Amino acid sequence: MPDASRRRFLTTLGAAALGPVLSRTLHGETTRPSDVLGGLPLPSPTRGVPVRTITAGVALERLTERGAVERALQALGRARRRFEAEGYDVQTTRVTLPPRVAALDAGARRGALDAILALDALVASAGARCSLGPVLTADRPDDALAAWAADLVRATRVTSFSVVVASPAGGVHAHGAAVAAAVMRSVADAVPDGGGSFRFAAAANVPAGTPFFPVGWHDGPNALAVGLQSADLVRAAFSDATDVEDARRRLTARMTAELREVERIASEAARAEGLRYGGIDPSPAPLGEQSSIGAALEALTRVPFGGAGTLRACALVTDVLKSLPVRQCGYAGLMLPVLEDAVLGRRAAEGRYGLRDLLLFSSVCGTGLDVVPVPGDTPPETLTNIVLDVAAQSVKLRKPLSARLYLVSGKAAGDPVHFDDPLLTDSVVFRAS
Repeated sequence: MPDASRRRFLTTLGAAALGPVLSRTLHGETTRPSDVLGGLPLPSPTRGVPVRTITAGVALERLTERGAVERALQALGRARRRFEAEGYDVQTTRVTLPPRVAALDAGARRGALDAILALDALVASAGARCSLGPVLTADRPDDALAAWAADLVRATRVTSFSVVVASPAGGVHAHGAAVAAAVMRSVADAVPDGGGSFRFAAAANVPAGTPFFPVGWHDGPNALAVGLQSADLVRAAFSDATDVEDARRRLTARMTAELREVERIASEAARAEGLRYGGIDPSPAPLGEQSSIGAALEALTRVPFGGAGTLRACALVTDVLKSLPVRQCGYAGLMLPVLEDAVLGRRAAEGRYGLRDLLLFSSVCGTGLDVVPVPGDTPPETLTNIVLDVAAQSVKLRKPLSARLYLVSGKAAGDPVHFDDPLLTDSVVFRAS
């Protein structure tokens, strides 16, 4: 399909919405000196922290209810303009749905594709993204889901989805993990450039109201939530710190000031639209070369990411995030998306950390394994075991985690990977075993 690559996928959504900071970086206008460890320029002063997403949760009873989604898209447009009027860069708007697909058997699920395609086209026409939520919530085998998922990815442009692999009531979903692994393999080859891998994840104890994709889903009345791109804010706080406790104080003060202002605008928007205000996911999402959480952590530890001290730095950030005096939702922890962070990508290529290290960091972070490149021929049993490790960690620690693995066709562990996409970074294929 012509929009298969992630670059074309994001362009369809309105790449201009990524804001002036990305534009300046891509056109070489960011010329401030680089720091020694991160290799990235410190951010220029802007009005507020970039808003990665404004997400509307829609109380949809049936997938054919276009009107409810249309109203949500209109509300998102007004909320976006409210933020922009106060000087914020808003990168994306998104819609999350209740897990209606999960209630369908294989035949009804296939019959629902036309309704999903219609919603996908509607959301894409508004320059937004959509998440169906988990398409499997029960811990049971589902041999037909992988093929259906591949068809879904081929036929849609802006739709994400997940499979539940751990839940508060069911603990680790062993069958669900095997199904999720099968879906990972099927969507990886569904469209050129592996773009399907970015629209699916295995979700472990991920709550409703999470604004970040692909695991976002909705429950309850119509709502509005916000996710931020605040990696540079973390870096700025740590760059001036004299020691770890000073870093904690500086980060708490900066994040509190920024998030309170975001909460003021978001809650006003929700109230004006008659929506429940769901809160902010304070997870500091990075973005390629311009905003790196890897560089932020290195500013504190003074060693390359993956070295001694990295775990402590990860724990500090998550502790601060969870202490912030705003209404929170979603992961509320540190994100380490390998292919979306230039420093993380480089440190992986340098051999400074691997998949097991990311699992260790996830014990004190927020998202689990995110856009981690693994060999395209990784056996299903290995993929299942990786997902089970994430699920077990989520259950043991009682925290939301997810696994979004990028299967790279024709590549083996240790091979370099390159993407013709300004939103993705070069890295190396991780060893999955």
